[in-house]
Amino acid sequence: MRLTILLLLSLIALTAHAQEQTRTAVFAGGCFWCMEPPYDKLEGVTDTTSGYAGGNLEDPTYEQVSSGETEHLEVVRVRYNPDRVSYDKLLEVFWRNVDPLDDGGQFCDRGYQYTTAVFTQSESQRKAAEASKQSLADSGRFDKPIVTPIRQLEAFYPAEDYHQNYYDKNAIQYWFYRNSCGRDSRLEALWGEN
Repeated sequence: MRLTILLLLSLIALTAHAQEQTRTAVFAGGCFWCMEPPYDKLEGVTDTTSGYAGGNLEDPTYEQVSSGETEHLEVVRVRYNPDRVSYDKLLEVFWRNVDPLDDGGQFCDRGYQYTTAVFTQSESQRKAAEASKQSLADSGRFDKPIVTPIRQLEAFYPAEDYHQNYYDKNAIQYWFYRNSCGRDSRLEALWGEN
């Protein structure tokens, strides 16, 4: 009995320590369904949550955000262990999964609510995001300016449950949407096959 209690207490302590080691990053990359998969398969990411950020309306609904009248963007919140994956790596994944030249939306999703942004939560995140964006601009890869803003995160609101892990729970509908939206063909044109 005593050994079981000690093991249980050790497990609780390890879980609490792991939660302390977890940080979050928030990215707007158009459809939030499409931004979860690249992070979910990244080692060191513990979970992703689709949601909304950037506007002033508290607890917005999908219908309100998709109307384009709330100033919120569709975003993904990435929870990660910084000992296993760096914020710089999360930024790299972000850039490779968006069209940073498009200020009217992303792929077939048009409107402000589908535009890109990196939402930062600390000075170190802001500096890293600015440096990452500048490095990409200096790379000469694009002949147009990068329009993705770096913004301070004021609040994050999780999207409705049916949006969470949509790509996994509704695989056929997700892949039909993703392919018909032209996301992958545009990403390949921008970034190549890698």
